[in-house]
Amino acid sequence: MNTINIAIDGPAGAGKSTIAKMVSAEMGYIYVDTGAMYRAVALYITENNISDENIESALKNAEVSLRFKDGVQRVYLGDRDVSELIRTPEISMAASRTSAIPAVRARLFDLQQKLARENNIIMDGRDIGTVVLPNADVKIFLTASAEERANRRYKELSEKPGCPSYEEILRDINERDYQDMHRETAPLRQAEDAVLVDTTELTLEQSAAKITEIIKERI
Repeated sequence: MNTINIAIDGPAGAGKSTIAKMVSAEMGYIYVDTGAMYRAVALYITENNISDENIESALKNAEVSLRFKDGVQRVYLGDRDVSELIRTPEISMAASRTSAIPAVRARLFDLQQKLARENNIIMDGRDIGTVVLPNADVKIFLTASAEERANRRYKELSEKPGCPSYEEILRDINERDYQDMHRETAPLRQAEDAVLVDTTELTLEQSAAKITEIIKERI
């Protein structure tokens, strides 16, 4: 079965997930949010107070799966839907740390490749075009300035209680960028054959339209 695989990489807060969902819906592909998978593992590790030296053995009990309900991706730990629980700032930072652990990456790598073999997909993350799907039909590196990413995140969280300040969000984004780019295993970087798309000055709709156009040109 010949499937079409689209890889979208980029730093935290660049809008990868939202834009990838929009493009997937437009093109009729399955959207695979690898970040959500790492967040689910981070949630499991956090909830169970698992130390770094015990992570590899503990992962045997962390059953992460993606299920699609009415075309919407939901994330499960075992039989529990954790789609909302994995979106807190605490789990975001924990996911950045745990995703650098080789055992965690190996655990999720097989599931990600299986999804790609069996479906036309758009998969987003930090190392999709460089590691997970090095032979993807189209690779895109999606980015925006740290300040703009922090501004978008602040607007998203501002209506919720306990919203961190813009300065705190910007600091977290810069810390996460540093972690992701300097980790030993599969650091964040643009693949040589990826198309760079900077969305700093673009709306979500403009970004999605631009990426859809790039994909259609190349396939």
